[in-house]
Amino acid sequence: MSMKIRLARGGSKKRPHYSIVATDSRMPRDGRFLEKLGTYNPLLAKDSEDRVKMNAERVQYWLGQGAQPTDRVARFLEAAGLREKKVRNNPKAAVPGKRMAELTAKKAARAAAPAPVEAPAEAAVEAAADAE
Repeated sequence: MSMKIRLARGGSKKRPHYSIVATDSRMPRDGRFLEKLGTYNPLLAKDSEDRVKMNAERVQYWLGQGAQPTDRVARFLEAAGLREKKVRNNPKAAVPGKRMAELTAKKAARAAAPAPVEAPAEAAVEAAADAE
């Protein structure tokens, strides 16, 4: 049986509230679980102590039994000091989308095009300044 420590969604529409649960990975997200390990309220401020609450002793037990935390729960465990920090690498995060790439190409083409010559206009301005 493959075990997961994951979030089960509760709360009403637009007001999420999650339970941190230990469950069989084949069960539905909000379905049957083996044990509730804590809660997560994303509506609270990030520095609030009540944002993430979990029973560290039971989490360690389930990790010892082979349960795999999901990405979000793993971050909670890292913040709580129950797990070593994992280095994440997403090289595509900084790559612009298709529309932004097109706009950048257009801007570069405009910059590379020769600027129109404004010498006659500058000469007229200088002549007007000399007349005064």
